[in-house]
Amino acid sequence: MADPIAFTVFGKPVYWYGILIAAAVVVGIILSWRETKRRGYNPDSIIDFALIAIPISIICARIYYVVFSWDYYANDFWSVFKIWEGGLAIYGAIIGGVLAALIYGKFGKIRFWDVCDIVVPALALGQAVGRWGNFFNQEAYGELITNPAFQKFPIGVYIESEGAWHMATFFYEFVWDLLLFILLMAVRKKKFKSGSLTLMYFMFYGIGRFFIEGLRTDSLYWGDFRVSQVLSLVLVFVCGAVLVVRFVKKRKLGAAAGDAADGGETGGIVSDLEGTGGEEAPAAGKAAEAAETEPAEDGPAPNEPADGSIEAEPAGGDGAETAEEQSEAGTSAADEPQPKD
Repeated sequence: MADPIAFTVFGKPVYWYGILIAAAVVVGIILSWRETKRRGYNPDSIIDFALIAIPISIICARIYYVVFSWDYYANDFWSVFKIWEGGLAIYGAIIGGVLAALIYGKFGKIRFWDVCDIVVPALALGQAVGRWGNFFNQEAYGELITNPAFQKFPIGVYIESEGAWHMATFFYEFVWDLLLFILLMAVRKKKFKSGSLTLMYFMFYGIGRFFIEGLRTDSLYWGDFRVSQVLSLVLVFVCGAVLVVRFVKKRKLGAAAGDAADGGETGGIVSDLEGTGGEEAPAAGKAAEAAETEPAEDGPAPNEPADGSIEAEPAGGDGAETAEEQSEAGTSAADEPQPKD
């Protein structure tokens, strides 16, 4: 069994859970600092945001847990403040982070959606790291595993207090959060509309959390429903719908730009704003330019009368036609249909 206590200081225990959470916060600030700088903002701004977000997130994480565990705290109200005894909910912390971003976006130097886009990759990594705190605390595990073939880590985890193997749901979520972090880091430099990265985080995290939460034995309930599953489902559908609407609008704008008469110039503008049309529009511009300078294959050549006849040049000139050429021209003119009176 893993010891939840890492070491002691003056007889006071220091837990692995706290160490891992603190490490996740530090790593998250470092990553967000670099991302803030890459986006052209003052990187020290993210420190200001962290000073607001960290306490608000802790408070909201505790409130969220207490609200949905009120039967336990109703008879001992003062235990609500004993946060060192455990009882924090990640969705509550995320809600607190969103509130902090709203406050900072209103009074700070970075817009709300930009703050969120900067932070969400680090948030996903922090969640992945924090899940190992559940391992040391022997918590956030799933259903009982009775088949000996699956009684091994990382499929299962042995819970000392119950003397049995359970699903290692904390590890499942660690893997999901880590994959989400990799995805967000891979696409963060693409030309998305502000807020799209945040919507992707909520949608994909919600998908994973919905299924993993269904395997856990310590879920918070709202009536007969698991709170985290309900919230995850709402996030998946709402954020997914917004992303689809944004994608459709972007495609329509790109298609309209491609059909515009000044395709090259307009396509370039759309490419700068939305990240599309940058390659197709110059080709359309060249085609339009070629159409203006090249004569149509079936139309009359320059300086040729519309009725198809050929105007003879003055005799003795360098361009005088031979008799054979004049004969062919006359035959060609005779073959064409003549207008009726």
